[in-house]
Amino acid sequence: MKTKKEIVDNWLPRYTGTALEDFGEYFILVNFSKYVYTFAEWHGVEVTGKDRSMLAATAENITIINFGMGSPNAGTIIDLLTAVMPKACIFLGKCGGIKSKKNKVGDFILPIAAIRGEGTSNDYLPPEVPALPAFALQKAISTTIREYDQDYWTGTVYTTNKRVWEHRRDFKKYLKSLRPIAIDMETATIFVAAFKNHIPAGALLLVSDMPMVPEGVKTEASDIVVTQRFADLHLKIGIDSLKQLINGTQTIKHLRF
Repeated sequence: MKTKKEIVDNWLPRYTGTALEDFGEYFILVNFSKYVYTFAEWHGVEVTGKDRSMLAATAENITIINFGMGSPNAGTIIDLLTAVMPKACIFLGKCGGIKSKKNKVGDFILPIAAIRGEGTSNDYLPPEVPALPAFALQKAISTTIREYDQDYWTGTVYTTNKRVWEHRRDFKKYLKSLRPIAIDMETATIFVAAFKNHIPAGALLLVSDMPMVPEGVKTEASDIVVTQRFADLHLKIGIDSLKQLINGTQTIKHLRF
């Protein structure tokens, strides 16, 4: 029987097309290829893994990986990253805004916790354990957002394993009863899996749609507009947040429950 280390040491390069020694010590996780190609263009580096499951690019001690969509993939990439044990990991994801009277498309959400509605995180820790980020990392992200003269919302994100739910009144009623600020498919899994694996992890989410109302449901056309208007800023904030840590202006202490 192979050990976990033997598996992840083999699978991380296999999934990304990147040798273990070529990864940075700090990671940005995304589930859209444009972020990876933009990062590579800005830094003048190659994108690896074009024929693999996960696109990646590395520059200035930072590696960005597109791990795909959904909580199983989110858990998988965190497990695989134990092959290199990142010093910090930021998830840059898109989310649906729940509170239409407050949120709007293009807003940033800095989650202080996530509700574990996806199920995948139960394979890492019991459901009673909260899904929390490394708060020093969230502080670094907050500082960077302010340096860009931007505002953000903070609160709890609901993470689900359902993708097509926008037509379901029962699920929307349930969501409202939990009072989250946004909904996504990865954040809770990343927080819990990272904590289990002793990897400091944070997240910055971009509101890409308002799915609680029919006219706010994401379409291909609306997503293109969101990407064109907000994705570059989203990525810049993630990169500069990690550079705060790399340059020693912020430190991370691993969260202990």
